[in-house]
Formats: sequence, C-alpha cells, structure tokens
Amino acid sequence: MDYPFFLGRYRTVKAARPKTRRIDSFDFQPGRVLAGKYEVLSRLGAGWEGEVFKVRETTMGIVRAAKFFFPHRNPKDRSANYYARKLHKLRCCDILIQYHTHETIRFKGTRITFLVSDFVEGELLCEMLKRQPGGRLTVFEGLHLLHSLASGVECIHLLGEYHGDIHDENIIVNRYGLGFDVKLVDLFHWGASKASNIRQDVFDLIRVFYDVIGGARHYARHPPVVKEICCGLKRTLIQRKFRTAGQLREYLETIEWD
Repeated sequence: MDYPFFLGRYRTVKAARPKTRRIDSFDFQPGRVLAGKYEVLSRLGAGWEGEVFKVRETTMGIVRAAKFFFPHRNPKDRSANYYARKLHKLRCCDILIQYHTHETIRFKGTRITFLVSDFVEGELLCEMLKRQPGGRLTVFEGLHLLHSLASGVECIHLLGEYHGDIHDENIIVNRYGLGFDVKLVDLFHWGASKASNIRQDVFDLIRVFYDVIGGARHYARHPPVVKEICCGLKRTLIQRKFRTAGQLREYLETIEWD
C-alpha cells in the first residue's frame, strides 16, 4: 500500500475496487459443453438477473435447466446464493422447480455462477393463451387455473415465504382434462418475508386470473362469481378478502354458483 506525502500529512490510499464486468447475454450455442459436464441444448429465456438454458448432463444424459447470472446482477454471488437457499427451503412446494446444485465457469475472463434445476416440460402461460380462441380462457377454465396456482402458492405462504414475481411469463402450464399442472419459475426480492409480500402474491394471482379470462375488455360481461374474486382489481378490497393464497384456495372450493 502506498503512503504518499500530501500537504504535510500521510494519507492511506485505498486500492480501487475492480468494476464488475457487464455481460448482457451469454449466447451459448447448442453443443457447447460447460463446466466439463453440461451440454447446451437451447436457450429457454432471459430476465433481469440472467439467462436460462436447457442443458444435458454429458455423463447421464439427463436434461436439466441452468440459470446463468449476469455478473453485474450477482455481486459476490448474493443473488445466486439467495435464490438457491430459498429454493432449498421451499423444496417441498411442488409448484416450484427443484434446485439441484450450482457451478461456476469462466466467460470472457469473468467468473459466472449458474444454478442447475429440474427441466420441466410445458409452455409458458403467455404462449398457451395465444392459441386459445380470442386469446383467453373461459371463466370455468380460468377458475381451474387459479385454483391450481393458489393451491401451489399456499405451500410457499405456509412456510412464511413468498414468490414475489407471479405473472403469465413466469408460469409453466400443462393441461390435464379440466385441470392444470402449473410450475412457477424465478423468485424475486432479497429481503425477509413480510405480510405485505404475501398479500402481493395474492393480488398477483387474482391479476393473472383477471387477465387470462379477457382482462378489462370482457370484465363487465363476466358473471358475479368473477367479480366477487377480482373486486375490480381494487387492492384494498382484495387484501381484505384474501390475505393468503390458502384463503383464496378455500374460497374457490366453496363457491356457490347462481
């Protein structure tokens, strides 16, 4: 450490911290092998924190999903560590994708962390809606979807946690008869869970329901059962009626139809 003479006094000069390199895309091509054991198959999507790729274990042939964190969004691995620990805590919640392990690679001279999880078949809700008549579900279908989502998120809330980013681009769906098998991808926020976070999840669940059955364009023509749930998307009314996903799930199971 240097101690330059300055105005008759000695001052400590702190070494400048190296800036974290900004990487906005990894652009891994199919066939590339990462960390010596994961072959890239395709890119699944991208978000604020990083990109997700479909990969295959080179030894066992098992297909996985791998989330690669942009280094400037993951200082000192705080985002990756938070994400992994929260997924581990919520490993009994079937609506979330099971986390397995983490790995590191060097990319353009920068250390990159990625998390390896189950690969889940299905399609994003936003893509499924594009194939529906009028780009929306019927009220009956929407209620089944909302029940599946509320039932899954209930497990998260019972453990005192929350998701924090529920919307149609973070929901993977498979249809089975009248029902839906759903998975949530990504999690959001770093801080400890609060009642306000849980209430936000509930509002987001109802907003998804509102949107998938046609949104504002069709809301006025929907039956009273819809309006009793959506409450005109007035947050205070929704939060007074449904404080957790469990309360919403119980309400859906006891609806009385006219």
